[in-house]
Amino acid sequence: MRAAVMGSPIGHSLSPHLHRAAYAAMGLDGWSYEAIECDEARLPGLLAGLTPVRGQRDGEQGAVQGAGERVWAGLSLTMPLKRAVLPLLDTVSDLAVEVGGANTVVFADGLRHGHNTDVHGIEQALAEAGVPAPRSATVLGGGATAASALAALRNLGLFAATLLVRDPARAGETAEVAERLGVALAVETFDKLDAYTGVDLVVSTLPAGAADAFAGRLARVPALFDVVYAPWPTRAATAVRDAGGTVVGGFAMLLHQAARQVELMTGRPDVPVEAMRAAGEAEIARRAAARPQ
Repeated sequence: MRAAVMGSPIGHSLSPHLHRAAYAAMGLDGWSYEAIECDEARLPGLLAGLTPVRGQRDGEQGAVQGAGERVWAGLSLTMPLKRAVLPLLDTVSDLAVEVGGANTVVFADGLRHGHNTDVHGIEQALAEAGVPAPRSATVLGGGATAASALAALRNLGLFAATLLVRDPARAGETAEVAERLGVALAVETFDKLDAYTGVDLVVSTLPAGAADAFAGRLARVPALFDVVYAPWPTRAATAVRDAGGTVVGGFAMLLHQAARQVELMTGRPDVPVEAMRAAGEAEIARRAAARPQ
């Protein structure tokens, strides 16, 4: 069986290390996982070439009975494909519809099924760090990950949040997500950050380096969830941690969303999260050691 992560750029992805570690620990010797460079323009053609195979999955190995060769089990999708893939799917889970993005495609019964495991990843990362359900939250950034963060906050019982972005006019899709989720959303600009740090939790969905300028202003928040996992810790994470706050990094989210993907693609619940964690942490350490000082 074959699986892959698609996105652009994709060379930095940790997903191959996580998924391959899971396959090895689960004894899935015939499974492979690769990284494929793919932007929005190439997605329809690439997806069309991955013909779903009709057949019944073997519960032990995740193979498709009756197939004479390895076939596609599924895909992990990263930016900029999570929203672009939706019209190309045969079915989309209720959560992926609400969030307006699918980061997982499972091939089964001749169909392409879209799922969102980012929300699960965020929830598990917060729980693992011991962060209690927030009574108030501010989200930095307005993309697909911000939408998943709003869904996770809703699932934790929070039905109002503030979204800080550079240009409110470009946050329309995320505002629509909030409306579908039943979350009252205030959209403001980054220059008003100081007015929205008096909350239980700040979630930064900004790319690496983008929140560095806010580090000093974020130091006083009690908990920060920064979706960046490399380089780690970010300046914002260091500022919060040095001030005694709780910090949750992006690797925990990546790990738990990948574990749910493995479960969906293999049909097996015995996903070896700790083996995946060890493989991911080892690769992060290897990259950090190789980075010019």
